[in-house]
Amino acid sequence: MSDELKRIEKSAGDEIRAAKNLEELEKLRIQFLGRERGALTLILRRISELPLEERAKIGQRANKLRQKIEALLDGRQSALKQAVSESVLRREWLDVTRPGIRPERGHLHPITKVLREIEAIFASMGFVVAEGPEVETEYYNFDALNIPEHHPARDMWDTFWLRQNEIKNQPSSRAQVEGKSKIKKSERLLLRTHTSPVQIRYMEAHNPPIRIISPGRCYRHEATDASHEIQFYQLEGLMVDRDISIANFKSIIQQFFSRLFGEAIEIRLRPSYFPFVEPGFEVDIRRSQKSTFVPSSGRGKIRNQKDEWLEIAGAGMVHPNVFKAVGYNPKQYQGFAFGMGVDRIAMMKYKIPDIRLFHSGDLRFLKQF
Repeated sequence: MSDELKRIEKSAGDEIRAAKNLEELEKLRIQFLGRERGALTLILRRISELPLEERAKIGQRANKLRQKIEALLDGRQSALKQAVSESVLRREWLDVTRPGIRPERGHLHPITKVLREIEAIFASMGFVVAEGPEVETEYYNFDALNIPEHHPARDMWDTFWLRQNEIKNQPSSRAQVEGKSKIKKSERLLLRTHTSPVQIRYMEAHNPPIRIISPGRCYRHEATDASHEIQFYQLEGLMVDRDISIANFKSIIQQFFSRLFGEAIEIRLRPSYFPFVEPGFEVDIRRSQKSTFVPSSGRGKIRNQKDEWLEIAGAGMVHPNVFKAVGYNPKQYQGFAFGMGVDRIAMMKYKIPDIRLFHSGDLRFLKQF
């Protein structure tokens, strides 16, 4: 038994010092000191079989060996824990003085940038932003704007009409007046073809003087190409008071384009027809720079613009029938309205050749802005 204790002492010392991790060390503790099958435990159980004079001697040696093995286990355990801690520190070490890695930031959409700039310019001139629903009724999109049913001007707007169920229990105000439970035709739903309905809704809820812009998304059922999309952003403006003239409009719109493009802008008004204004006119601009980007029906191109005029907006003095539709007296109030495509302005400002890029979701395109 004395030789067996020596063997256990040597084996425990060698194996404990060679343990590579805490799991191996725990297995060695069970191997040598386990209560059921530990090597030293088995020897202590057999002490009673020894002669009386050897029991005390072997028992004393066995207890000392237990203490030695426990000390070896504790020492090796501390060393392994220290090694694990140092390994974690080395692996997770961070130099706080080193410049950090800048996270990639998102980019504003070019239309968003242009809209914010437009709103800021008009806000500085006293205009407020008005908004309205994208799903409109026929009344607000056409009838109240002096475009009644069967009016030939409706062909100018390729309209997305929406299906809707018949309202029986909750008739509208106009249906109630006529004593009908069905939807009146002027209340058929559609995707707005322009933001002019916002002007009608705003005038119904406010008295003059009025000075608003109404930016927003519009929809038209037309073929898509480099300069046409079924969805686009439009900006409309309205100014109403007792003594408003075309001269007021020309001054405001000239200041707007000059500030937007950061250069001197010439303005030209050409007679044109829009049902909701009288007189109506197209707005042309001429930039001072020699060349500028002009989106065409095919592909965008750079061409000499020194002596060329570019059509940019439609405008006019608000038609008396529009004022009557919202309850204004056209003999007391006058006003001008204008509309322009925000997508087209963004294409000119940033030299974008294809309107379809705005909705492509291509990050390579967006990262340029």
